[in-house]
Amino acid sequence: MTKADIVERVSDRCGISKKDSIEMVELVFSILKNTLEIGEDIKISGFGKFEIKNKHARKGRNPQTGDAITIEARRILTFKPSTILKNNINS
Repeated sequence: MTKADIVERVSDRCGISKKDSIEMVELVFSILKNTLEIGEDIKISGFGKFEIKNKHARKGRNPQTGDAITIEARRILTFKPSTILKNNINS
């Protein structure tokens, strides 16, 4: 499913114009993106939780040369689906 498909479904189900549904979908995605960028978690009841985790710097190796390297610290985004979503997918 693409963003265009989401816009189409929002337009159909809410009975609003595609222009309005595009603005609505873009706004929701913008809020989600900005919230995650500042490091806040997002928990949507019945759907799941988006969480930012910090990975510390660690030692690794280049698989081609075998040389030791340092992998820089970084932030990663994880998603944990809710039990309701898991049950709906697996039923």
